[in-house]
Amino acid sequence: MRLKIKKTGKFQHSKKYLKLIDKASVYDVAIDSPTTHAINLSIKENNNIFLKREDLQPIFSFKNRGAYNKIFNLPEKKKALGIIAASAGNHAQGVALACKKLKLKCNIVMPVTAPENKLNAVKRLGAKVTLYGENLAEALIKAAEISKKHKYTFVHPFDDKYTIAGQGTIGKEILEDGIDYDAIFIPVGGGGILAGISAWVRQHNKKIKIIGVEVNDSACLTEAIQTNKRPILKKVGLFADGVAVSQVGKNNLDVIKECVDEVITVNIDELCAAVRDIFEDTRVLSEPSGAVALAGLKIYSKKIKEKNLLAISSGANINFQKLGFIVERSEIGENREKILSIKIPEIAGSFLKLAKMFSNNQITEFNYRKSNSKDAFVLVGVRTKNEKSFIALKQKLKKSGFTFTDLTKNEISNDHLRHMVGGRINKQLGNNERIFRGEFPEKPGALLSFLENFGSKRNISLFHYRNLGSAFAKILIGIEDQEKDKSLLIKHLDKSGTSFIEETSNKAYKDFLK
Repeated sequence: MRLKIKKTGKFQHSKKYLKLIDKASVYDVAIDSPTTHAINLSIKENNNIFLKREDLQPIFSFKNRGAYNKIFNLPEKKKALGIIAASAGNHAQGVALACKKLKLKCNIVMPVTAPENKLNAVKRLGAKVTLYGENLAEALIKAAEISKKHKYTFVHPFDDKYTIAGQGTIGKEILEDGIDYDAIFIPVGGGGILAGISAWVRQHNKKIKIIGVEVNDSACLTEAIQTNKRPILKKVGLFADGVAVSQVGKNNLDVIKECVDEVITVNIDELCAAVRDIFEDTRVLSEPSGAVALAGLKIYSKKIKEKNLLAISSGANINFQKLGFIVERSEIGENREKILSIKIPEIAGSFLKLAKMFSNNQITEFNYRKSNSKDAFVLVGVRTKNEKSFIALKQKLKKSGFTFTDLTKNEISNDHLRHMVGGRINKQLGNNERIFRGEFPEKPGALLSFLENFGSKRNISLFHYRNLGSAFAKILIGIEDQEKDKSLLIKHLDKSGTSFIEETSNKAYKDFLK
C-alpha cells in the first residue's frame, strides 16, 4: 500500500530541529556510516540503489545516535538519578551504551518477547534488565512506573526532540556524501528516525522524495495519516520487533506531516526478500526491521528507471532462529517461488506425468499422501523465472488435464499447510506400505530423473521433498509393496540411482503417518 501525505508546506515544527541536529552529540558512540552501492540489486531493479549502512554502528543499529544525544544533553542532576528506558532491543542497547560511556546507572524494561540476542547484548553493556509485558507498549507503562517510584530519568525510544535530533544526523551525512538522490526510504516504528532525517533533508533539499516504510501488521503511521489522529493499534506483529510500535510519536508526527511525501506498507514476505537482497550485496544479515526501508524501495522502484534511490539499512541484530523462516518466505516475497495444489488421479504413472510438467522448472517442494483410491492432491513448490513463465506453466497444466489451485499467497498454506502435509493412510487401502528415506543432488531435473528411473509399476503412497539449498535434498517416500519377496523392492530402489534406508519400523512414522 502507498499513501501520499498532503504536506502543510510550512516548517512550524521541523524548523527547530536544524540547530538541534547540527549540534547533536553522537560521534562519541557512533560512526559516520558508509553508503554502499547495491550493485546486484541495482541491476535487478533497473535503478541505482544505495544502502546507508547503519547496521555497521557499534550496536549494529542507528539507535545509539538518538539515545546518546538525549542522555548527553540531560541536566547533571537528572543524569545522577539514573536512567531508565523501555525497548524491544535496539534502543535498549543504545541507552545502555550511552550510560556505559557516561558512567551512569542504567535500567531497561524489555518485553518478554524481546529476542535473546538483544537481551544478552543489553546485559553485556552493564544495564539492569526487567522483563515485562508482551510488547513495547506494556514495557513503556512498566518503565514509567519504575521511573516514578525510584526517580529515574526516563529516556523515550522515539518521541523526544533530542532523540529525533540524534537520528537526524543520518540525514546530514546523506546530503554530505555527494550523491544526487531522487528518493530516500526510511523505516518507521514510532517515527523517530523518519522525523529526524526528513527534518534535515526537506529543509536543505526540497527535490528529494522522502518516503517512510512500515510493516503492514504495525502500520501506526498509516493509521495516523488516514485518521488525522494518533490511534493506538490494538495489536502489532512481532516479526520485525524493531518497528513493532502501536502508536506513532506526537513530536514525530508533527514533523512527518511537514516533511514526508508518502508512506509505504510492506508485508512479511517482501520484508524477507529484502533481507536476502541486503545479504547478497553486502554479506550482512539484516534483522527484519533493518530491511524495512529496502522492501518499500523495491515497491517504489517498479515503475521508474535509472533513478538514484537510497534505503536506510537500519539494523543487523538478527535473531538466528528466524533465518529458516526468512529464507523460505523470501522466495515468495521475491516472487521466485509458487505454491500449487494439484489434483491427480490415483493411478500408476500419475506422479511421473505430473513431474514431467515441471521439466523446465526447479521444483522446491513436492508433498503427497495417499488417502483414497480415486484421486489425490499434491502440494508443489516451483521456482519460476518470472510471472510470464508461471502463466505458461499453468497453461501447460491445464492442457494436460490437471486441476490446480494457486496457494502462493494463501497464509494458511505458507504458515501451516506446507509443514503439515502428511496424515495417515486410509486403512481400507491395506497395510502393505513401506517407508524409505533418501537423498539426491539438489539440481534441476533431479526429482524427475528419480521418478523416471523409479518407473510407474509400483504405487507411491507418500512423498515428501523439500529443496533446502544444500548440496543434497532429503526425501521421504512411501511405497505400496504387494510382493512376498521383500528384497525385490530394495533391488528396484537401488536401480533408481538413489540411496535409501528403510524406516518402516520408525516410531515417528508409526505414531504420525501410518
